[in-house]
Amino acid sequence: MADKKLTGVQKAAILFITLGPETSAGIIKKLPEREIQKITYEIANMTSVKKEQRQEVLAEFIEMNRAKDYLIEGGLDYARDLLSKALGSQRAKEILDKVVEATEQYRPFSIARKADAHQLLNVINNEHPQTIALILCYLQSDKAGQILSSLSEELQGEVAYRIATMSNTSPMVIKEIENVLNNKLSSVVRSDVTTLGGVETIVDILNQVDRTTEKNITEELEKEDQELAERVKQSMFVFEDIVTMDDVSIQRVLRELDNKDVALALKGCSEEVANCIFRNQSKRAATALKEDIEFLGPVRLVDVEKAQQKIVAIIRRLEDAGEIVVARGGEDAIIV
Repeated sequence: MADKKLTGVQKAAILFITLGPETSAGIIKKLPEREIQKITYEIANMTSVKKEQRQEVLAEFIEMNRAKDYLIEGGLDYARDLLSKALGSQRAKEILDKVVEATEQYRPFSIARKADAHQLLNVINNEHPQTIALILCYLQSDKAGQILSSLSEELQGEVAYRIATMSNTSPMVIKEIENVLNNKLSSVVRSDVTTLGGVETIVDILNQVDRTTEKNITEELEKEDQELAERVKQSMFVFEDIVTMDDVSIQRVLRELDNKDVALALKGCSEEVANCIFRNQSKRAATALKEDIEFLGPVRLVDVEKAQQKIVAIIRRLEDAGEIVVARGGEDAIIV
């Protein structure tokens, strides 16, 4: 197979080849007939699969499932936080975008999940308790909680009871209720309006420009809104992005750091980030740091994040002073 961007069906075919016939058979039989035909066609027409392709597809499959588990466990912010710590902010965003898109595409009540809690409440408030219970089961837990707490006390108990005792529901019933709800929401929810912009968007853009452009924009933001500018600057470079720096720059940063802050910052971070720090230390210093990390024992997440933010602030200060280079998009020129 020529080196090119793989389609979703091709990735699925490579995944099943990698997993082997026994494991793959159990998964394939649960797929829709049309998808099975597409995947088996690709499998049949694959004469060879490179080792690198198998590894990449398997890694993506694991990452996507991990992201899905995090989303189910604690929601989008929780998933983004954990994945960013493990994979870096950019990779975490790419994975979550794919997972959310796939989830919203096939999950019932996708329009209701996008609607505002207050809008939903107005639409379903007079529905039968069983209908309300069914709808709440498909919403994000925080949104369902807002709606449930806004119902009358009598209705709250009845809906909660029906949620707790609900088991299997006919797909036809679910689809019928979803269609009715979508029709009602269409008059109050603008489905053609997409949320754009925000701090995350400008950060993604600024991460792709040269340092001069970034400084000009952040300076202008400071004139307009100091607090907003600070939020943007704090999001520009996260601790996990240290893996993108060259070794000389990392070594320069380490000379500015307190070992206690480094040990705390590395507590619970990804192996890639930790190894990036260790390899830029002497064997003796790396060994001592590893011992300090183990000696810390359990620590609060807020303390870890404070230590990481302190290191990020030092990185930004050294970059502003021209003492280190932080890789960016655009056309940053490095003169040797």
